[in-house]
Amino acid sequence: MANIKSQIKRNRQNEVRRERNKAVKSELKTRVKNAVSEAGTEENTETNLKLAIKKLDKAAAKGVIHKNQAARRKSRLVKKVRALQTQG
Repeated sequence: MANIKSQIKRNRQNEVRRERNKAVKSELKTRVKNAVSEAGTEENTETNLKLAIKKLDKAAAKGVIHKNQAARRKSRLVKKVRALQTQG
């Protein structure tokens, strides 16, 4: 446990940020999973894909994930969804 006042505050801030980042990353996984699972059906494919891309962009803007990681994940997601659409 830290004795310095500024370090105690820094530890509290880090804990809050860690929890927030954890929630954002969890939601990213959910949105990507929904976009892929709904790729076979026509009605919600584009909506889920747009929402997943929006969440990835927002996470990158907030610094939760790196911008290159967001770009890579979006690229792979779109590629996978398009492949499932042409297949099914």
